Amino acid sequence: MTKITFIEHNGTPHTVEASGDMSVMEAAIENLVPGIDADCGGQCSCATCHVIVEEEWFAEVGEPTQREDEMLEMHPEREKTSRLSCQIPVTDKLDGLTVKLPEYQI
Repeated sequence: MTKITFIEHNGTPHTVEASGDMSVMEAAIENLVPGIDADCGGQCSCATCHVIVEEEWFAEVGEPTQREDEMLEMHPEREKTSRLSCQIPVTDKLDGLTVKLPEYQI
């Protein structure tokens, strides 16, 4: 199992375990992590699963696709390491991943 830590805007951490057949968003939803709305259900058609990847993990997670980038453009809290968590597949290489949650999802 891969451990992922979600840090709420107020600093509250939530560490969850995820399997390789899910996305980071699905791991958050399955473990009731507050702050991930996932309105589109992981279809990359909204930005309600926005996360900010810690700098040291961004190379491993990778750049957003063009479609994902278009969705992220709508988010006022976008940062250079922002990603949609529905577009990040869980892999063993992500064990220990830390992502921050924005104050609001849109």
